[in-house]
Amino acid sequence: MSEPMFLTLNEVVERYRGQISEGPSFLKVGKAVLYPLEELDRWDRRSLIVCRPFRSLLVDEINE
Repeated sequence: MSEPMFLTLNEVVERYRGQISEGPSFLKVGKAVLYPLEELDRWDRRSLIVCRPFRSLLVDEINE
């Protein structure tokens, strides 16, 4: 079965564990609010935080 093209508000809340401060773009069809997966993926990429790798400190370096 293919992946759905849209998610409902409840599905979006579940996807982001209820932690959405600024909502992604949505489509309104009648009373239904639908979120295109393509837009959610784009929103995810814009919100992505990339962490820089850090090198491990050796115990000797910490004690200096």
